[in-house]
Amino acid sequence: MACLTLRDLSFTYPDNKTKSPDSVSLTLKSGELMTVIGPTGSGKSTLLRLLKPELRQNGVIEGSVTLGDRDITSLSPAESARRIAYVAQSPEEQIVTDRVWHELAFSLESLGEKQSVIARRVAEAASYFGISEWYRRPTAELSGGQKQLLNLAAAMTTDPELLILDEPTAQLDPVSASRFIEAVRKLNRETGLSVIITEHRAEELIPMSDKLLILDSGKAVCFDTPEAIAKKLSADSRYLRYMPCAARVFAVTGGKGECPLSAREGRRFIEDNFSNKITKLGSQVREIKTEPALQLSDIRFSYGRKEPDVLSGLDLTVNKSEIFALLGPNGAGKSTAIAVAAGLKKPYRGKIRLFGRPLSDYKGGSLYDGNISLLPQDAESVFISYTVGEELKGCEKAKSRLPFDLSPLYDRHPYDISGGERQLVALCKALSTDPKLLLLDEPTKGLDPDSKLKLAEAIMSIRDSGVTVLMVSHDVEFAAMCADRCALLFDGAVTACESTADFMSGNRFYTTPASRMTRGVYDDAYTAERAAELIGLNGRRA
Repeated sequence: MACLTLRDLSFTYPDNKTKSPDSVSLTLKSGELMTVIGPTGSGKSTLLRLLKPELRQNGVIEGSVTLGDRDITSLSPAESARRIAYVAQSPEEQIVTDRVWHELAFSLESLGEKQSVIARRVAEAASYFGISEWYRRPTAELSGGQKQLLNLAAAMTTDPELLILDEPTAQLDPVSASRFIEAVRKLNRETGLSVIITEHRAEELIPMSDKLLILDSGKAVCFDTPEAIAKKLSADSRYLRYMPCAARVFAVTGGKGECPLSAREGRRFIEDNFSNKITKLGSQVREIKTEPALQLSDIRFSYGRKEPDVLSGLDLTVNKSEIFALLGPNGAGKSTAIAVAAGLKKPYRGKIRLFGRPLSDYKGGSLYDGNISLLPQDAESVFISYTVGEELKGCEKAKSRLPFDLSPLYDRHPYDISGGERQLVALCKALSTDPKLLLLDEPTKGLDPDSKLKLAEAIMSIRDSGVTVLMVSHDVEFAAMCADRCALLFDGAVTACESTADFMSGNRFYTTPASRMTRGVYDDAYTAERAAELIGLNGRRA
């Protein structure tokens, strides 16, 4: 039985002639999980919003969307709220109450349910999602992962038929993201809930998906099972980077037979087909200047006298002309650390030196005049104009340093472009001051794999021109692509700081899918490209 049917669904924004999505037709059966992938700005988020009547944006809609046997435009607001659940990217923006228990009850209260029904549904959801321990806590005290899990649990209290998730793990650390995706998988498999999710995190999602939709320029390029699509993709396919690491290695090594999707299947494919006489590629550590660009010494910071320290004795040195990646769980203090480094938050203890001088020596705005520039996590906070073109006036030099053509966005409002496109526009603005130290807070949020690769190349080029880069990120694969050194921030302090190769090879959880897949077979294959190179050097088993 069909849960959802799209027939020639198209959407056009006001004052725009391009349709995105463009004539998309598909059927999702009841109980199926479908993952939607594609380039930044391909229409993924717009497509998902068209499936929820209250979230449809202003513009021209063509075609139809049917839920079961009902066109969704015929659903009343109450019916839509009950039957279609929606979880968006930002955990904070969806929470509307001050207590966990009230957040779980809010939707049911708004629908006028009886107290006995509300109590039962809330208790059931809190137990199922493991929320009981923080049931009475203020929502403001929750970590990002807890907030997003709460959003999922609150969405499920209405017992919906369809769950829609728009990049729900974009702001979560790797461990929290895996827990969230596991919760979605459990819901789908144990309750028969139909799920549509768009995500750039392919490793866990694609192997558990029943259907995979690839959107490009608004068009449905592929719609099939993940196994069928992965097997068709060649080594030079532009969509290969959107697939799990195991599938990428399979394609570039001329794999035959069933295409592996998970790390376990990828490991079996390598062990069964290739030798491992050569286990290392050798050191590719780039020589880094030992002259410090930024020094944080014994930094202690809290958000109130009675509040616990967010940073508790943080020591960190970033050298000139290096890319330094600061990784760690939600709530560890990464964004706070970068705000302290930017002079936006003042610690109550500790010293900060920038290019050999105390931060306090930079007076009268000189700190931000060619010295430091920050790309914040919320790109929207830097926008002050009505169009992207106005935002980027005077940024010609910065635009030339980025391998992205932003001109098609010039006539659009910054809030009307995709999350990934907002990141790129904000990064361009951050570079316009020609900084010596570039601070990046989650620079890959919302970016597709191709854009991440281009961004990594751009950041390395910026570094090679003499700029120092400090970024905080949940994207371990991106750090593996471009960082010279990586550090793990935990409980307000750095617990590990090593070269990227040593960091990725030494960690089990804060590491890449390639490292997990090849560990014990090869020693330093922490990217799919390095794994493929080692496979090529070893050759097939006799």
